Amino acid sequence: MNLDKPTGLVLLNMGGPDSLRAVRPFLYNLFSDRNLIQLPAGALLQKPFAFMISALRAPKVKVNYASIGGKSPLLEWTEKQAAGVARELGEQVKPFVAMRYWKPRAAECLRRMKQEGIEQAVVLSMYPHYTNATTGSSLKDFEAAAARIYPELKYTVIREWYDWPAYLDALANRVRDGLEKFHELTRDEIPILFSAHALPQKFIDEGDPYLDHVTATVRGVMERFPGHPWRLGFQSRSGPVEWMAPDTLDVLDQLGTEQAPGVLILPISFVSDHIETLQEIDFEMRMHAEAIGLPRFERTPSLNDHQDFLQALVGLIRHNLEKLC
Repeated sequence: MNLDKPTGLVLLNMGGPDSLRAVRPFLYNLFSDRNLIQLPAGALLQKPFAFMISALRAPKVKVNYASIGGKSPLLEWTEKQAAGVARELGEQVKPFVAMRYWKPRAAECLRRMKQEGIEQAVVLSMYPHYTNATTGSSLKDFEAAAARIYPELKYTVIREWYDWPAYLDALANRVRDGLEKFHELTRDEIPILFSAHALPQKFIDEGDPYLDHVTATVRGVMERFPGHPWRLGFQSRSGPVEWMAPDTLDVLDQLGTEQAPGVLILPISFVSDHIETLQEIDFEMRMHAEAIGLPRFERTPSLNDHQDFLQALVGLIRHNLEKLC
């Protein structure tokens, strides 16, 4: 693929409600996706269950979104990432975003590319760690929309990049930024708590590579901090199924029992701020840490549109295109 001709850069992400009124339909879209959440009674009853659960959960979720400004910032950050990377790749590269569960959806993205006469594209999953529940679902959605709306489009997909060195470097830089918040005499003793989004354990047992990818990222970051203490936990667990363990809250409890001098949380399955960082970590986990007596609780800055992260994605895309030549 030659970037000297008009090329679309499509970033795939989950999406989030753009207003409090959008919370319930967003949740319905989320719970309707059987790749992500397998509700009981099989596929036939997935949508009726999704309708019921989204109605039950919407009031609480609205409160959470109200606490971070009334909407998800995920689209804004993804658009900034797309624009920043496209700018570095050259003037012929045009940025697009396709969200899985809210606007703009893949169909809208493809219609725009078709209208603008863009005949080739690079499709980049913004989930560094592959799982069929997120990347897999987003790719299926994009591929189905492309076949229906723009079958002539030629595109290449980058579906995982959990061990890309420049991505690990960017994470390490955010750790350094976070450690600067602690006194230099205790900095080396502050455990780094990697927090990844949990999946049902069933997915891992059936061979999903997500856990392997997450642990590879953890190893890669810690190679840049030899000897520094660290832990790994999984957050955002809900519902009556067995989830990946340990829960990040349980790890915080262990650190409290061990009388750790503090903790630095590094969210590694999220490449930009959204509800899980701004509300779940920054509010709920912080309150939990205070309740169990941890002296200090800090979170690393998110990757967002930091220049080192954008450059990491630029290098990743160029590397993958070179392999196609």
